[in-house]
Formats: sequence, structure tokens, C-alpha cells
Amino acid sequence: MTASPVRLAIAGALGRMGQAVERTAQGREDVTVAARFDRPGAEGEGLVSQAQALASADVVIDFTVPEASVALAEAAAGRGGVALVIGSTGLSPDQIRRIDAAARRIPIVRSGNYSLGVNMLLGLVAQAARALPEDFDIEVFEAHHKRKVDAPSGTALMLGEAAANGRGGQLNDLRATIRDGITGPRKAGEIGFSVVRGGGIIGEHSVIFASEEEVLTLSHSAQDRGLFARGALAAATWVARRPPGHYDMQDVLGLKAPAGE
Repeated sequence: MTASPVRLAIAGALGRMGQAVERTAQGREDVTVAARFDRPGAEGEGLVSQAQALASADVVIDFTVPEASVALAEAAAGRGGVALVIGSTGLSPDQIRRIDAAARRIPIVRSGNYSLGVNMLLGLVAQAARALPEDFDIEVFEAHHKRKVDAPSGTALMLGEAAANGRGGQLNDLRATIRDGITGPRKAGEIGFSVVRGGGIIGEHSVIFASEEEVLTLSHSAQDRGLFARGALAAATWVARRPPGHYDMQDVLGLKAPAGE
């Protein structure tokens, strides 16, 4: 017996990612777009309120901003019966804690990047950081379009966390401070970040491991926002019937090592 299509609601439906998700969902048999909504007061054909969207969907896909994502998570948790896929980046520790609290009542997938390639890159970065001597300096480079408001990107921070975990530490302890002016030589073991904002760059990420003798670069280049939309739809179909919990794309793709490995 064929399962019924997952009913989707798209938050931020007027945004670039919201539109990409809707386009990618068209023609698929496993999902159907049941509702579209945007910020209060937004005007657009077929838009409904957040409350109406929550009432008509199995899963809400949200690529908006941190404040809106947290409010959505809390509203969905209060209502129950709906799952979330959150792609907003730049969330504060307090906002993540609030999403954690909501995830005790509903299933939530939250990721800084829904690309299969990036999630594979995370594993490679952790492996390289674990295997290479500590005299290899680690630098995370990222470039995005000029309209992106947070920096470093959520993906860059994920890559930094993967590198820190590979080194057996925490990113907060190893992250380099802002470089400006006379900063002195690089500190041993620190993880640095380099950021570019310009034009319409969709997303470029690289992790550089540099020693005195050689440089290893692991990188990913996004060519089309459709790849993030496809990943979000994969997350939506995966999470639709999951128990409450705070999941990520590594869970969706089955890339996490079993406990104890």
C-alpha cells in the first residue's frame, strides 16, 4: 500500500529558499505543498497564517531567520502533531535551547546545511583533523552572496566544530578571535575563519590544513539552491513520522557513527 504524500507547509514562502523548496516539491509523489506562509503582513497569492499552516501540514520547512524559527518551533510544540525542518542559521545559544525544549514535544530536524556533499565533507574534515599532526593549522573559508546577514555561515561553523571534534576539543575553546590590525603570529592549535560576502555567490566552503611543508584543502561548491531544497525535502519525508527529538542532517542521511565508535 502506497503511503500518503507528506503534507508540507513552507515558512518564508516568498524568500528564495522558500520558492526553491516549492519548485522542487512540484511533480513529486511523496510530498504535497499544503500551505504557504510568510512574515505577518506579507502579501502574496495563496498565503495563509502560521496557525492555518500548522493545522494543515505534517511537516513545516522553515528557511527564515532565527527569531521566526524559534517562535515557529514553540508554536508547533504547543499545538503538537507537526514536525519541523529548520534551515535558519545564526541562532544564539539561548535560541538553540528553546528549540531543544520544543523538540521534546515534536520532531525537529535542524541543520546549517542540507547538502549531501557538505554533510559528507563534515565527516572528512573530522577524519583529517583527527589523523593529521597538530602542527597543521586549520582555516575554514566561506563565501556567500551579499545579502547574507550572518558570518561565519552556519555551515562554516559546522565545519569548524567537526575540525575541533576531530582534534578532541570544542570550537569555543579553539576558535581564533577576530583578526584586525597587528594580531601577532597565529596561535598553535587555533581554528580560524575567513569570510567573503559579494554578488550572488550561492555557497563556497573550504577547510585548509596547512603545515610548513604542505597544504591540504577539502572543499564544497554549491551550484544551485535546488540542492538545499532537495535535502530539505529528504529531511521532511524522514522526520514526518519520527518521535520527538532534535535531529540533524547526519541523522537523516544515516552518516552518524554508532555509539562507541
